[in-house]
Amino acid sequence: MTTVVVVKKAGQIAIAADTLVTFGDTRLANRYEDNTKIFKVETDGGPSYVGMAGTVAHFPVLRKAIGSMPREILKLGNRDEVFDTFTKLHPYLKENFFLQTKEEDSDPYESSQFSVVIANATGIYGLYSYREVFEFKEFWGIGSGRSFALGAMHAIYGKAKTAREIAEAGIAAGCEFDRNSAAPFDVFTLKTKDAK
Repeated sequence: MTTVVVVKKAGQIAIAADTLVTFGDTRLANRYEDNTKIFKVETDGGPSYVGMAGTVAHFPVLRKAIGSMPREILKLGNRDEVFDTFTKLHPYLKENFFLQTKEEDSDPYESSQFSVVIANATGIYGLYSYREVFEFKEFWGIGSGRSFALGAMHAIYGKAKTAREIAEAGIAAGCEFDRNSAAPFDVFTLKTKDAK
C-alpha cells in the first residue's frame, strides 16, 4: 500500500510519502516508474499538498477531479472547507470516474474509498472514506506503514527542530519495516500561516 505522513512543528508543515507501488506480490519501485503519491493543488488560499493511500486507481482520478474543480469551490483552508470540497467532489467522482461507493451493507454513508492527508499553510488535515475530516495538531500518517511512521515520529517529535526532520524519520521507519513501502521518498514543506 504505502506510507504517507504529515507533520506540523516550529512554523513548518511537511508532507512525505514513499514511492513504491505494489500489485499483489509484485513490487514496482521508483526505478521503473515515477510513483509520486503527493500532488500539489493551487487554491485561492495558496498551495496545498495532497497525499493518498489506497488503490493506485485513486491517484490519477483524484488529481484529475480536483484539477477540474473551479477555484471558488476548491477550498482547503480549514476542516469545514475540506469537508465541503470533498462532499462536492463525491458525486463528480461517481458520475465521471465511476467510483464504486459501496464497501459493506451496514455503511452509514456512501464511501469515497480513499484516505487522504492534506498539508497547507493553515494546518494538516486527514480525510477518510465517509468524508470525515480531522485536523491534526502535530503529526499523522496513513497507509500500511502508518504504525511504524507514527512510532518514529512520536519518538523524535520533542527532540527534532523541524517538521521535515520528523516527516523523514516517519517515512524512513515505514520504508524500513512495512513491506509495501520503499524509498526513495518525496518530501514537501511549507511555512505555516502564523510562522514568523
